[in-house]
Amino acid sequence: MDLSLNEDQAMIQDVAKKFAQSELAPIAAKLDEEGDQAAFLANLKQLAELGFMGLNIDSEYGGTQAGSVAFSLAITEIARACAATAVTMSVTNMVAEVIQSVANESQRQQHLPKLCSGEYGAGAFCLTETTAGSDPANMKTTAQLEGDHWVLNGAKQFITSAEFAGIMVVWAVTDSSLKKGKGISCFLVEPNTPGVIISKAEQKMGQKASLTNEVVFDNCKVARSALMGELNGGYKIAVSELAGGRIGIGSLALGIGLAAMDYARGYMLERQQFGQAIAKFQGLQWMMSDAYTDLEAARLLLMNAADLKEKEQPFAKAASMAKLFASEKANQACYSALQLLGGYGYIKEFPLERYARDVRITSIYEGTSEIQRVIIAKALLDEVS
Repeated sequence: MDLSLNEDQAMIQDVAKKFAQSELAPIAAKLDEEGDQAAFLANLKQLAELGFMGLNIDSEYGGTQAGSVAFSLAITEIARACAATAVTMSVTNMVAEVIQSVANESQRQQHLPKLCSGEYGAGAFCLTETTAGSDPANMKTTAQLEGDHWVLNGAKQFITSAEFAGIMVVWAVTDSSLKKGKGISCFLVEPNTPGVIISKAEQKMGQKASLTNEVVFDNCKVARSALMGELNGGYKIAVSELAGGRIGIGSLALGIGLAAMDYARGYMLERQQFGQAIAKFQGLQWMMSDAYTDLEAARLLLMNAADLKEKEQPFAKAASMAKLFASEKANQACYSALQLLGGYGYIKEFPLERYARDVRITSIYEGTSEIQRVIIAKALLDEVS
């Protein structure tokens, strides 16, 4: 098996790494503490200009057409510097992919070039509700057809980038008489549509520069043509796109874990105790070795899932395995790195406490670790039943 990167993938990884180091790393702590939205949006615009907001989108729509492996590599490098920027980039790519996958040609032409170019600040993926997180089939938001318009009512929770998104992909129940999950449809909604109410940003533990909002739909009227894909076929769309999103979040977790361990590794060579660098102590060497081994295994799982997706082969189980392993091991890596710094790891002057806060959500969003285990178990049992 050839695990080497092709020329385009290596180039995208290198560009992402250089951008992360030169533009994101110097202001990541400031964004975390002060939330400079203008600087945050400016970086998103630059990423779009580099082609990073449509990495798996066809060139005819302004995309880079680089594939899922390149997407994973880029997310990892961006996350090594700023997890908040990486999650916004990941969700925007996911929104673009769902539009390319199921929208009609008119919808693609209208929205994809704006997402890829950065004309839209970001894209928003409006699926989660208070009663429909791990169980999206239980959503309560409705869309009723009245003449030439759909009327949306309900609320979505934890929506990344809602405040500055240019387009929202919204799921709603269109036929409550059908079996649970069967009567859900998907819509394209512009945030400035009357009836769309975006609540103030949540105060989060980590990834603070990435705004997360509740989005309320109060008798929100959208054109009949806002329906995306088949009527009542939205649940299948959501499940499919979440699998791809898990590659993004797993890659993001990997980037944070690597950043934490890289910082700790350098510190181990500098910090002196008992007359020698703490890198000389076998116990600490083993902590470092275990963490890097786990992160390398996570990388390989992610590359496998991304490669399967790129080859249009079944990848949902592989994506869940990669997301589960990468997010859990990245959490462990961040805490090991913080431990290696001792008391300094707990101080804001050092980046470890930010990494520990930023990484925690990766085992929750895009499907918790517990839900990933359920998905994996179901796939394994289906293979033999």
